[in-house]
Amino acid sequence: MAISLQKGQKIDLTKGRAGLSSLTVGLGWDPVKKSGGFFGFGGGSSNIDCDASVLMLNESGKLTDKKDLVYFGNKTSSCGSVQHSGDNLTGEGEGDDEQVRVDLSRIPSHIHRLVFVVNIYQAVQRKQDFGMIQNAFIRVVDNSSNSELVHFNLTDNFSGLMALIPGEIYRHNGEWKFNAIGDGTKDTSISEIANRYV
Repeated sequence: MAISLQKGQKIDLTKGRAGLSSLTVGLGWDPVKKSGGFFGFGGGSSNIDCDASVLMLNESGKLTDKKDLVYFGNKTSSCGSVQHSGDNLTGEGEGDDEQVRVDLSRIPSHIHRLVFVVNIYQAVQRKQDFGMIQNAFIRVVDNSSNSELVHFNLTDNFSGLMALIPGEIYRHNGEWKFNAIGDGTKDTSISEIANRYV
């Protein structure tokens, strides 16, 4: 059964699960429904293109190689341990909007953190921010049993912010853990976010 986390909580993923190596990290969101229109008709939702990315950081928390940034333009890390499912352009529909597969056994020893990021594509040009998004979440699934291990709903008000850092998987004392971060930033692109870590 999945453990629902609150912001700032951490949980062991591999402790007590010796065989755990293949994970799917699902990220989801929905555009806020617009009200209005004639007698409430003509509402709908904004077309907001959110993009999930993963920063693979070393022990010092640095991104040392651009190939360690996995996103829609570089869907597989150079080591093959992190694979992006591809870009969902609207966020419509139930369940995960984008997924990242992670093979913990193939992550190079110098990589200590996988930071998951969601940003709005062309947020400035389109005048969009995360105040226009609802029901954002990150979850971690054990692929061998297809069971959800962790679920974290982001419930803060992110108005005015164009990127979210929902969570990270990190290495600690030989085990892998998950940290529910849930922070927003004003970074307008994945390259701006990546520059924070170089």
